[in-house]
Amino acid sequence: MMKRFIVMGVSGCGKSSIGAEFAARINARFLDGDDLHSAANIEKMAAGIPLNDQDRAPWLSSVGSAFQDEELPLVIGCSALKRTYRDIIRQHAGGPVAFVHLDGTRELIAGRMAARKGHFMPDKLLDSQFAALEPPGSDEDAVRIDIDQEPEEIVSRIVEQFLD
Repeated sequence: MMKRFIVMGVSGCGKSSIGAEFAARINARFLDGDDLHSAANIEKMAAGIPLNDQDRAPWLSSVGSAFQDEELPLVIGCSALKRTYRDIIRQHAGGPVAFVHLDGTRELIAGRMAARKGHFMPDKLLDSQFAALEPPGSDEDAVRIDIDQEPEEIVSRIVEQFLD
């Protein structure tokens, strides 16, 4: 079984909740990539300013390095929006990484973000996230999961992809 997973997608797609449940189902540890952001990055996003590639690079390196620092198997929730971001993660991971792309419409995700309380990422940054999103290519170890279904079904589909 694969030992390193990134649950990825735009803000509000369910990376934290789905990632944690997926990790529980496969007896892995879950780490929220948001916890690896610098204080400066969090302040910038909280102010409604999208991160640029330079802002993200050290964070993505930390996400990848977490696979070497933490007990495996490990599931990390991380936006990983661009291929270059996923490449940085893979470069620092110390082994192969599988990506689970939680995919949904802007309308569905905006509704979920509006209902979310206490998160530093404001709704107004959603468009910048969709603009940056480069879905994983067919040559990447990745699966696309439609999030327009119940969380239990989403997690079951992810488990089926990697354990069957």
